[in-house]
Parts: sequence; structure tokens; C-alpha cells
Amino acid sequence: MISFTVTAVVFGVVFLAELPDKTALAGLVLGTRYRASYVFAGVAAAFAVHVALAVAAGSVLTLLPQQIVSALTGVLFLGGAAVLLMKKDEDDEEIRKPENQSFWKVSGAGFMLILVAEFGDLTQIMTANLAARYDDPLSVGIGAVLALWAVAAIGIVGGKALMRRVPLKLITKVAALVMLGLGAWSLWEAIVG
Repeated sequence: MISFTVTAVVFGVVFLAELPDKTALAGLVLGTRYRASYVFAGVAAAFAVHVALAVAAGSVLTLLPQQIVSALTGVLFLGGAAVLLMKKDEDDEEIRKPENQSFWKVSGAGFMLILVAEFGDLTQIMTANLAARYDDPLSVGIGAVLALWAVAAIGIVGGKALMRRVPLKLITKVAALVMLGLGAWSLWEAIVG
């Protein structure tokens, strides 16, 4: 059974953490050069692969005693918050242009870019933590993949407008605060048992 509460929490946390990430900017660049639906198809497929891997890793963590899982996820969330708070503005990575606008070339370029760029990324680690924390792989997987797809869609279609209205530093700080809260809560649960 899908928990809408878990799905919503995961969606919010992953969405906020991914929004200031370089892949949203990469999606924006690809979306300005190529047909948006082709780009989204490749990016969405890559994010689905990443979420499946993260949820599987997080599900393995649920085999450990709950206090250890809470302590591990707390430390990892606090580490993720620190990474976001110390993150420096990165230059846009240059993206090679496929030779033509065919579906397979464009979606393949989007897939490979995200597959490589997101491997071991903060949101993938966070998704694994959330899967371990909630022990509900389906709800966590749905929330995470929908959040990543939403960020990709925003990046591909409306990234320029959003970045003009909402400062990237503010989005990053909100994501870091949410992760700090989750980290503190997880550590509290580990201590109290």
C-alpha cells in the first residue's frame, strides 16, 4: 500500500535538494537546444534508474537494527545539509550537441548526461536514506522519481523564469534546513531508541 504522507515528504525533500543541482541546469541547457519532450524522455529514464538503485540500497539498510539505521541516516542527512550549505556556484558544464534532432539521439544524450552526472549524487544518497528511514520502498520510490521528474521538467521548460524569480541560494538554504531537521530528528530517534 502506498503511503501518501511518505510520498509527499520524500517528494518535498528530494525536490528541494535537486532544484539547485547542476542537472537542473543541464536540463535547462538541453531543453533550449532540443525538443523538450525528447530531452525529458531520456532524463526521466535516467532518474528512474537512479531511484531504483537508491531504493534498493536503502531497503538493504532496513535489515540493520532501527537505532543504527536512525544514526546512519541522521549523520548522512547532516552531511548532505553541510554539502548544500558549503556548495559553491559551479560553472555550467559544456554539453555536447547530438548530430541531429532524432528522438534516440536527443533522449540518449539526456539519459547519458543524467546517468553519469547523478551517480552517487546527494539526492540519490538521500533517497536511499529515506528508503531506510521509512521502510516503504514503493512510496519513497514514487515520491523521489516524481520529484526528480518535476525538477527536470522545470529545468527543461521553465528554468530561466524560475531562476529570475527565486534566488538559487535561497532554494539551496531551504533544502539544507529541511535536511538538517531530518538529520536531527533521525539522531534523536537513535538516541531515545
